[in-house]
Amino acid sequence: MTTAHPLRWTRADAEARDASDPLAPLRDQFALPDGTIYLDGNSLGVLPRATAARVQQVVTEEWGRGLITSWNRAGWIELPGRVGDKIARLVGARPGELVVADSTSVNLFKVLSAALAIARADAPQRRVIVSERSNFPTDLYIAESLARAHDLRLVLAEAEDLPALLADRPALLMLTQVNYRSGRLHDMAALTQAAHAAGTLTVWDLAHSAGALPVDLHGAQADFAVGCGYKYLNGGPGAPAFVWAHPRHAERFWQPLAGWMGHAAPFEFTPDYRPAPGIGRYLCGTPSVIGAAALECGVDTLLAAERLGGLAALRAKSLALSEAFIAGVEARCAGHGLQLVTPRDAALRGSQVSFAHAEGGYAMVQALIARGVVGDFRAPDLLRFGFTPLYTRHVDVWDAVEQLRQVLETGEWREARFQQRAAVT
Repeated sequence: MTTAHPLRWTRADAEARDASDPLAPLRDQFALPDGTIYLDGNSLGVLPRATAARVQQVVTEEWGRGLITSWNRAGWIELPGRVGDKIARLVGARPGELVVADSTSVNLFKVLSAALAIARADAPQRRVIVSERSNFPTDLYIAESLARAHDLRLVLAEAEDLPALLADRPALLMLTQVNYRSGRLHDMAALTQAAHAAGTLTVWDLAHSAGALPVDLHGAQADFAVGCGYKYLNGGPGAPAFVWAHPRHAERFWQPLAGWMGHAAPFEFTPDYRPAPGIGRYLCGTPSVIGAAALECGVDTLLAAERLGGLAALRAKSLALSEAFIAGVEARCAGHGLQLVTPRDAALRGSQVSFAHAEGGYAMVQALIARGVVGDFRAPDLLRFGFTPLYTRHVDVWDAVEQLRQVLETGEWREARFQQRAAVT
């Protein structure tokens, strides 16, 4: 079915697009609040309907009745690998290569440390970690702390300058595949190939790409990757993260947090550490059973899309939604100082759209939230909107643009109630 170009869309056009959307049934997997247009799945995914019952089962039956026997009988001990194998299907990894554990930040510390050990063993003179200047701050903080500890340098650059820096043959290239601020999508395969040509290892953060678009770690020949469980994977606030190491690297070095769950035989309780084979050594402490169970429900919502075209179909819808949003804002909200920050070229765009406003970005987001349109703000000036095709509809995009138009034209964002900053923006 064809509809009008987004610049000339009516709400009826958006409704018609939704009526013919083969992915529309996937929305029924989620417990979306009535009257809310949720455009913040790039920060926290929506609650899957299956999650509450599954968590209740873990708490009342497996923990409440099974007690410690549930490590064996309910398969708790297998959760990191079992859920990891499901996530592997979404990021181009293979069974047994990816585990769920800890937080994204902790996992990044693990893989950066291992990657540095490999890089320095092969080429001790390499003393530089390269990353994007606008990479997510925790990634930069962890890289900076490791650089200080090992007398290395962290060099930051704009996205377009990264290939040139590889000519200096750094030890590591650390990037988030989709930039959290701009939504710019890096070409993982091309940058990894360029890095390898320079003898540089790559570490990829998939926080804004896993579950949002097709990722192919093996196809790109990436070296290490980490990712978040509570954004597009819908695992809930503080959900466990995941970690992957290419098999060619997995057993070369210990990761620095040598905990008992990463031991080759944790229940032998020996005083000396013997790392588990493969990715198992990247486990550390006792896994979060309740968190991993909730995460599995979230991952299953994505795997349900496989019969409807999988991530390729989700990606196509995501781009259609973001394209319509960009066109709608630029047509219906013109003259109010909004500047598009996200790449206009769809091939360079993740699953979010960011606009900058020099004066009122935070207040505008708060005014939208008061109207039931939930996005978020990133300092100093970005209004950020995520498009999760599992549950976002075309009519949601049309309505969100209309609410933004009204916020701007009425000037209500200037009201005092929208100026006070909350702890979380």
